[in-house]
Amino acid sequence: MDNETMARSAYDHLNAGDIDKFGDLLADDFIEYELTPGFEPTKSGVKDFFRMQKAAFPDMKIDVQDVVVSGEKVVVRARFTGTNQGDFMGMAASGKSVNVQLIDIFRVGSDGLVHEHWGVYDALGMMQQIGAVPAGPPAE
Repeated sequence: MDNETMARSAYDHLNAGDIDKFGDLLADDFIEYELTPGFEPTKSGVKDFFRMQKAAFPDMKIDVQDVVVSGEKVVVRARFTGTNQGDFMGMAASGKSVNVQLIDIFRVGSDGLVHEHWGVYDALGMMQQIGAVPAGPPAE
């Protein structure tokens, strides 16, 4: 499968809650550069993170908005939505909905598997939306 199709299928597996199928797209030597406290930067650690994420946001959806492929790199702009119905990063469920942007960059090897990932998402926005961090005043 081409790199764009592979990236889109990764999100499809996550949306379906099939973390093992998602993990099948990661190489055994996978390295995660988007560090998350409490999770190892490995294939196993990323799968554990998404299991926690799916338990915290059982209705989570990652909507792919753009995919750009350049050689072995795939860049994805997406939107994460869901309702916080379970513990998330040590915080009790808030019952509140989230809607945040994210950017993922994958390095895909000649074997068609993801070997490295870099990512950023609106963590502050997510924490404000679930009520873990107070929202500031509106911009003037």
